[in-house]
Amino acid sequence: MHIYYFSENIGFSLKNKGEISIWLQSVIEQEQYALDHLNFIFCSDNYLHAKNKEYLGHDTLTDVITFDYTTTPKTVLGDIYISIDRVRDNAQYYKKKVKEELYTVMVHGVLHLLAYDDQTEEDKLIIREKESFYINQLLLAL
Repeated sequence: MHIYYFSENIGFSLKNKGEISIWLQSVIEQEQYALDHLNFIFCSDNYLHAKNKEYLGHDTLTDVITFDYTTTPKTVLGDIYISIDRVRDNAQYYKKKVKEELYTVMVHGVLHLLAYDDQTEEDKLIIREKESFYINQLLLAL
């Protein structure tokens, strides 16, 4: 597997890394892409807020930022930064388990690397449907 997990500015470690990596690899393959290298960086609100301002010019909190470094079509090569603070708050807000919200945000980031967008209402509907589809696959496997 070429999926790696890191923590920056927060005490967090992903459980079930092997199963999660297999699931994400499956998502990538089902979308007919090849995995080159993927990093997940789990961090705090403050850390991700600084990245959001520096690289995207957005002075807002967010749960995920995806950086795509791919130069080859249909290949995944990127970094996905995830605020664990946002994930926890969103899980409470949406009345979901934290790990389910985390997996949703993780696959959301991967879907961005697979050329899915969420700028329009139509795009948001498509990416949400994909998230649900792949989350259901994971939950059945765990």
